Amino acid sequence: MEIHTASLLVAVPALTAGLTTPRTTALITAVACVAAVGLDIRDGLLHTATLPIHVVDILVVGGLVLLVWHLRDLDSKALSQVRSVSEAAQHAVLRPLPRRIGELRIASVYHSAAAQAQIGGDLYAATRTPHSVRLIIGDVRGHGLPAVDDAAAVLSAFREAAHRETTLPDLVATLEQSVRRHFEEIRTPESDSDERFITALVLEIPDDSHEVHLISCGHPPPMRRSQQGHTELLRSPRPAPPLGLGGTAKDYRLDTFNLAAGDALLLHTDGLLEARGPNGVFYPAFDRFAALRWSDADELLQRLTTDLLDYARGTLEDDVALVAIERLPELRDTPA
Repeated sequence: MEIHTASLLVAVPALTAGLTTPRTTALITAVACVAAVGLDIRDGLLHTATLPIHVVDILVVGGLVLLVWHLRDLDSKALSQVRSVSEAAQHAVLRPLPRRIGELRIASVYHSAAAQAQIGGDLYAATRTPHSVRLIIGDVRGHGLPAVDDAAAVLSAFREAAHRETTLPDLVATLEQSVRRHFEEIRTPESDSDERFITALVLEIPDDSHEVHLISCGHPPPMRRSQQGHTELLRSPRPAPPLGLGGTAKDYRLDTFNLAAGDALLLHTDGLLEARGPNGVFYPAFDRFAALRWSDADELLQRLTTDLLDYARGTLEDDVALVAIERLPELRDTPA
């Protein structure tokens, strides 16, 4: 049985797939063709049909590799464009919080449980009023695009009403009306809009006092660390129903807590509390927060998220939104 080594060269261009550039693949294919001709001449196949068959086989395989390169390049460009549009849309919905607003230093982090997503059903926003800073953090029931749609509706309503409503209860009542109107607009026989709601924490931090006012709509309480190192949960004794469940004006009772210069608040969604370790135990968020040491709000979130991801082995089952608020050491007459 005759063995023609030139037939083995057909594997050469195939081996370059994914390892080099199309130009190099074409060059290697040409070299393989020349080598095949040389080997066939050595084997006495110059005037037989075997030589052109070897050359054509190498050219076909090389052409297929170049075609795969071209198709993959088109897919990569399309994916890059889709990601660019997606990132722009996501940033339009969940705008980055300012690092400094009024008498506060703010940091925020969002970890989506969905691959390739930057936002989901968690939300946060902050806005400046003439004499205070108003903030919201919330968590939409559900996942996917419907949750993003609900989050966008709440954020849009908050950004508009935060400047118009004079009191925090009025602001939350307006948000409730906007959410219910949104659910009515998207209601269809197949939708689950009757079962959707949004937990939220709405805060107001005045410039001229060391206080923070908040209304909890079924949302996890924030954590406060005093400048002296004392840590506590700011539990609302009378939380209101989540947005979308028909809360009334009398449900929105204002809770007031102290927030002195140098104190810090940690706002979070329930993804922080529901993260599990390898043994199935929930992340001890309050204990870890109390044990952490940091110099500013950015370092707090960096250390907390690193600790959270290490605890959960890098896998989160739910979105996690974190907002750290630090009152600057000095109150000034004119807000920045």
